[in-house]
Amino acid sequence: MGFVQADPIRAPARAQDLTLMARVKDYRAGDLERLYPTLDAEEDIIPNYGFVTRDVQRLLHPREVPETRVEREHPGLIADVRAVLHERGEVHPRDVIAALGARRASNYWGGNSQATTRALDALHYRGEARIVRRDGGVRVYGLAPHLDALRVDPLPTPDRLRAVVRLLARLYGPLPEPSLRYLTSLSGYGLPHLRADLRGALRDALKGDLEGERVDGVPYVWVPGDHPGDAPAPRGVRIVNPFDPLVWDRRRFEHLHGWAYRFEAYTPAPKRTMGYYALPLLHAGRAVGWANLSVRGDTVHAQIGLRPGVRLTATFTVALDRELDRHRAFLNAAQVAVSFDQT
Repeated sequence: MGFVQADPIRAPARAQDLTLMARVKDYRAGDLERLYPTLDAEEDIIPNYGFVTRDVQRLLHPREVPETRVEREHPGLIADVRAVLHERGEVHPRDVIAALGARRASNYWGGNSQATTRALDALHYRGEARIVRRDGGVRVYGLAPHLDALRVDPLPTPDRLRAVVRLLARLYGPLPEPSLRYLTSLSGYGLPHLRADLRGALRDALKGDLEGERVDGVPYVWVPGDHPGDAPAPRGVRIVNPFDPLVWDRRRFEHLHGWAYRFEAYTPAPKRTMGYYALPLLHAGRAVGWANLSVRGDTVHAQIGLRPGVRLTATFTVALDRELDRHRAFLNAAQVAVSFDQT
């Protein structure tokens, strides 16, 4: 894939685990965090925060970053945190707090965070640090000599930008052209000093590097060799997370499936129509409903919502049971309890 989006919500597992479970045989919740130090994986941002291969990370660095908020609020703190990191080689945020003291800094969500942790995040964003592992979900930071080398000998900028656009089109395509434009815009966070050049690379790709056709008047694009007509017909039932590339683009979802999926984790409970962390449910490639999964004790509880007109045929029920059993194994549970809400 090259990139897997991360999300901290665990319902029933983090998004990155759910994405990998859909693609990796015998994957179990938590495998990515547990095996991360041994994998060709880094935490970075393109088009959102998540996990990338080192080949993809090479497209994102060197990264030129303007002064951050924590630098404005705490002049000199970045240098102090950098010194602690270089002295120790690897630090947990609490180690830096112990060395430099607790200080508060405003964050991007309107609250406050530990200033030293914000400084570590800034060093990571700049490519001066990497995430070496997670400790109970908390990022542990280390030096990033492989990124130091890229500052000395980076890839040519046009090659980097062309590869980024192709990566987005391959990972999320086929997709509507406006959606690719949006993904490219989001990827500007990974290439902040090259935003305008990235837009230019997208324009060039749309002129010839990518293929496409209109579907119901909507222009779709994809990388050569990935024509949607060549893909095998999907079979069975699949339950995927809201950040999976298969359903990430809500514009494409609504156009192809005829209804609007909504991610409602941050919607007030009385206003939710599908559930806190409803997972899109597909049968033979068609989105027919959603599933809310939770684990209580040794049981996966599955609340299934179905779109009007969807019938509980024997074929569908068998395929759903098989998919829920995959989730049971993924979550290390013993059994599954299912209920239906057909509206």
